[in-house]
Amino acid sequence: MTRTYWIETLGCPKNQVDSDKIGGKLVADGYEAASDPSSADLVVVNTCAFVEEARQESIDTVLALSDDRADGASVVVTGCMAERYGDELAAALPEIDTVAGFGKAFAEPSSSPRRSLIPVTSAPVPTFDLLNLPRPASASPWAYVKIAEGCDRNCGFCAIPSFRGPQRSRSIDDIAAEVEALGAREIVLVAQDLAAFGRDQGVGERAIVPLVRRITDLVDRVRLLYLYPSDLTEELIEAMLATGVPYFDLSLQHVSPPLMRRMRRWGNGDKFLERIERIRTLEPDAAFRSNFIVGYPGETEADHDALLRFVEAAHLDWCGFFGFSDEEGTYAHTLDGHVAPDLMDDRLAELRELQDGITASRRDALIGREVTVLVDAPGEGRTFREAPEIDGIVTVPDTLEPGRFHTVRVIDAQGPDLVAEPVLEPTAAGPSSLGADS
Repeated sequence: MTRTYWIETLGCPKNQVDSDKIGGKLVADGYEAASDPSSADLVVVNTCAFVEEARQESIDTVLALSDDRADGASVVVTGCMAERYGDELAAALPEIDTVAGFGKAFAEPSSSPRRSLIPVTSAPVPTFDLLNLPRPASASPWAYVKIAEGCDRNCGFCAIPSFRGPQRSRSIDDIAAEVEALGAREIVLVAQDLAAFGRDQGVGERAIVPLVRRITDLVDRVRLLYLYPSDLTEELIEAMLATGVPYFDLSLQHVSPPLMRRMRRWGNGDKFLERIERIRTLEPDAAFRSNFIVGYPGETEADHDALLRFVEAAHLDWCGFFGFSDEEGTYAHTLDGHVAPDLMDDRLAELRELQDGITASRRDALIGREVTVLVDAPGEGRTFREAPEIDGIVTVPDTLEPGRFHTVRVIDAQGPDLVAEPVLEPTAAGPSSLGADS
């Protein structure tokens, strides 16, 4: 009888790619996907360990799925939390059958004794290479593609290099082969430090540029997520604009020079604004997203005010604001000057309120305009402004065929989303109009 599996994915898009590859390997091992977790013989939880909130969500998910599992089913915990806290998880959660670090085989957990721990540091090379495993064809018009694993930076707040390891880039040929096999119309390139692609291979500082050009030749849309601002060169900007997706996801984190130094980060508000304005000069319709940490140790009222001024001046389309999470093993963990939780919450609320108004104004400016959407599912489309699963959507009539581009006119806005109706005569292709009705 065929055994079945269910994979529950938590965390970032990079984890989703890992889950796709784990699923592909399980299928190759003779498993079939289950219709729901309660009917699966093997339940895999791909966890996130970036911050405390994510770790708690991972634990809650493991417990819920364990309670709901079928008789005789096994629960496997993998991903970042398994890699970072494998021993602790195995000791604290008897509900888990197997704790498996990255690239460790777990399709057949040991049953005698009932629970097993696959050592997460037992070998420098995984049992299988998760990064380069093949994937099934995409079930959606878009797909994430992970181009590298790990990170070589030492940002003060981040523990990821300690459990994801140093940067390990794939070859451009391997990435291109995966893109072609996926069959998606939009490819979203992801990595912990995307623009550093290829440095570990000794192929130069800007290997990301030929990669973007290569993938642009293969699909209709190429989107890049999570760019370190110091690496946003003129050449990379030109390559990104040539994709037809002028969408810039910039990892800024803060803008105050003293705080940036304590974060071990490059840049400041003036440098960031200069780069943003340069891009808008080249493409006025360019969309921007960024994330910022609030309450990093030593953050003063002056630092907070500087961030408020930047957010107002930058006028970004999308922003995320996150309270500082004190992570063991990071430089920030050693710093004094921690911000009181109530003050952190007040600062978060002030920033979010400001950005909500900016996001609304950027959204409302599109009402009455014709844009091109890629329809992901009946009634749901996205322009180049909306990254899948992250930003808003464009609500369209159910009659528009998924997997195709359609020209629509924006007629309303609802929260972060737009509402649009079809345009009978397609407009010419442009930054917001990519190959309509194709």
